[in-house]
Amino acid sequence: MSGPWVTPAPRPVSLIAPDRFTFLNRTLTLSDHGWDDPAVDKLWRYNLHYFDDLGAPTSRERSDWQRSLLSRWVADNPPGIGSGWEPYPTSLRIVNWIKWVHAGHTLSNEVVQSLAVQARWLSGRLETHLLGNHLFVNAKALVFAGLYFEGPEATRWLERGLRILRREVNEQILADGGQFELSPMYHAMAVEDMLDLVNVTRAYHGAIPPRWRVAIDVWQSRITEMRRWMLLMRHPDGEIAFFNDAAFGIATRPDALEGYASRLGLCAMPALEDGLTVLGASGYIRLDVGAAVALLDVASVGPDYLPAHAHADTLSFELSLFGQRVFVNSGTSRYGAGAERSRQRGTAAHNTVIVNGVDSSEVWGSFRVARRARPIGLSVTTQRQIMIRCAHDGYRHLPGRPEHLRVWSVADNGITVEDNVSGRVGRAEARFHLHPDVAIGDTIEHPDKSSSVRLRLPHGQIVRVHLEAGALTVVPSTWHPEFGREVTNRAIVVLLDGARSRVRVAWGSDA
Repeated sequence: MSGPWVTPAPRPVSLIAPDRFTFLNRTLTLSDHGWDDPAVDKLWRYNLHYFDDLGAPTSRERSDWQRSLLSRWVADNPPGIGSGWEPYPTSLRIVNWIKWVHAGHTLSNEVVQSLAVQARWLSGRLETHLLGNHLFVNAKALVFAGLYFEGPEATRWLERGLRILRREVNEQILADGGQFELSPMYHAMAVEDMLDLVNVTRAYHGAIPPRWRVAIDVWQSRITEMRRWMLLMRHPDGEIAFFNDAAFGIATRPDALEGYASRLGLCAMPALEDGLTVLGASGYIRLDVGAAVALLDVASVGPDYLPAHAHADTLSFELSLFGQRVFVNSGTSRYGAGAERSRQRGTAAHNTVIVNGVDSSEVWGSFRVARRARPIGLSVTTQRQIMIRCAHDGYRHLPGRPEHLRVWSVADNGITVEDNVSGRVGRAEARFHLHPDVAIGDTIEHPDKSSSVRLRLPHGQIVRVHLEAGALTVVPSTWHPEFGREVTNRAIVVLLDGARSRVRVAWGSDA
C-alpha cells in the first residue's frame, strides 16, 4: 500500500453467534442448514456467502468467530460448487475479505490461497449476460483483488476490472447522477461501490498504471453527482424512497454514505434547496415546498435491455409532510418468483392509476418486464404555482387505447393530484397508500357530492384528503419496508368518474 486506507461504510451485524446468522429478518443456524440448503431462499443463502458482517462496526468483538468462519467457508465450499461460487456473491465476498484485512486482521494462508482462487474463478465467469450492477461488482472485485495481490495475473485482473469500469461508469451513471436501473436502493449501493473504488485505488496508488489515473480521478466528479441524486431521492427521515425494487436495510443509509465520503475527503454536499428539482436524465422530480416533500416518478422503467428491478409504478409519487411519510409505495420484501413478488411489482401497489385491473407495465417472473409504459409530454411550469403534467402509454394496447394523464399542482399548504384517462375505459382507479403510522378517519360525504377523509400524522398534525371528482373508499393494504417484513396499512382508492378524478391534499390552515 502507498496511501491511507479509510474506514468504509458500516455493514449491519448479521453474525449473532459463532454459526448463527440473521439476514432479511430471518435467523438460521449454519449447523442446521449448511451453506446451501435449497429449502432456504436463495437471497438468504447469497447473504450468507457475502460475509458482510466483517464490515460491521462491532466486528472486532467477533473477530474470533469471523476468523473461524473464514476457515470453515474454505473447508466447506470447494471451488466451483454451490451458490457461494456464483459470480455475484463471489464478487462481494472478495471485497469484504480484503476490507477485513485493511481493518487490521490477518488472513490465514489457506484463506489467502482461496481468495486468489476466487479471483481467478471470477475472472473467467463475469456476468456479461446480466450486465448492470452484477457486472459492476464483478469488475470492482477484480480491481480489489488485482491491487491486493502482486504479479502478472493480478495485473491482468486489475486491468480487466478497470476497463470494464471505465465503460460501465459511463453507461450506468446517468447525466443527472442517477444509476440507470432507477432504484434508490441500487443507487445507494452504486454510491458505496464508487466510494470503495476511490478508497482502494488511493490506498494502492503506486500500483495504479499511470494511464488509468486520469480516468480514476474523473470518478470523483461522478460521485458528487451520484451523492446529490441520492440526497434528492430521500425523504426528510433520511431514508430512501420506494421506487422500483427498494427496501430499507439492504443498501447503506444515505447519511452513513455521506460519512464515508467525508472520511475520504470528498467535498461536502450543499443543503438541498426548496422548490422544484427535475432529474431529467433519470425521470424523477423532487418538490420541497413548505411542510411537504414530494417525489414524483415520470421515468421509464429503466434501460430497455435491463428492466430486472423495475416496477409498474409510472406516474406514482411519494409524499412526506412535516418530516413524516404519508403516501408510500409498497416497497419490496422478496425476490423469489411467485404471486406476491408480482403483486408488489404491480401498479396497484403504487400511488398511481390502474386501468381495467391491468398493470401499466407488464411485470412477470421475478425480474422481467414485457410491454412497458413510457412517459409522454412531460411539462413543468412554475408561474403562480408549480404544476407538473405527464402522461404515459402503458395502457394503449388495451381496447380503446386508453392513456393516463396525471397533473400535480402544488401550493404552500396543499397538493392537488388530477388524473384523466382518455380513450375507452371500463374501470380506472387511483390508489394512495398510507404509511402505517398515519391514522385515517371516517369518510365524510359533502352536499356537493364531494367527499373527504382526515388523516392524523404520528406527531399529531391533521391532513385533509378531499375528493372533488370520483368515488372514495378505504381498503386494507400492506407495506414492505424491509425484505422479509410485511406491515399492514390502509390505501385510499379513488374510482375515476367519467375517467377523471381530482384529489386535494391539504395541511396546515387549509386542512
